[in-house]
Amino acid sequence: MKIKHKKPKTFRDKFAYALVKFMRIFADAFFRKRYGHRAVVLETVAAVPGMVGAGLIHFKCLRRIQDDKGWIHELLEEADNERMHLMTFIKVAHPSFLERLLIVAAQFFFIIFYTLMYILSAKTAHRFVGYLEEEAVHSYTEYLKEIDAGRLLNEPAPEIAIKYWKLNKDATLRDVVLIVREDEALHRDVNHKFADEL
Repeated sequence: MKIKHKKPKTFRDKFAYALVKFMRIFADAFFRKRYGHRAVVLETVAAVPGMVGAGLIHFKCLRRIQDDKGWIHELLEEADNERMHLMTFIKVAHPSFLERLLIVAAQFFFIIFYTLMYILSAKTAHRFVGYLEEEAVHSYTEYLKEIDAGRLLNEPAPEIAIKYWKLNKDATLRDVVLIVREDEALHRDVNHKFADEL
């Protein structure tokens, strides 16, 4: 898979990109190469924007009595897909009590932060998610490298992942990481496209 990057051009783009890079510093410091645990927290945050965006667009369309151009459905699907990523990696990483507290705290603060960002500038919010998904693609690529190098166990895929993505019964963690990375690349492209259209 080719790792794509949308070069920031406007002030909003640069702000969104810098914010994602700033958040990455904390993820790298806290998780280092514990990619399963990193995925749990990443997916906790990633499951928020689609739901927030869909809800705010829904209310905007009601106020203005206008069509949503299919954005609500797209964003709800993204939110549900990210939730399934979270449910999958919880089975892989088995987060500790402290990490579960971090998940709850991250979700709480990110919901408030992202809702305010979306209200102030939906364009910036979608660009931010596009860059967040670029980082997710990068993280899952690094995860794959660790599995392929034998530094991480390529364990059997969790049952929840096999059912959701209709994988073979003998699917492995590597298969799951590959398909999750494809999902993230799709979310990246959709959010950059939405930002371009606004």
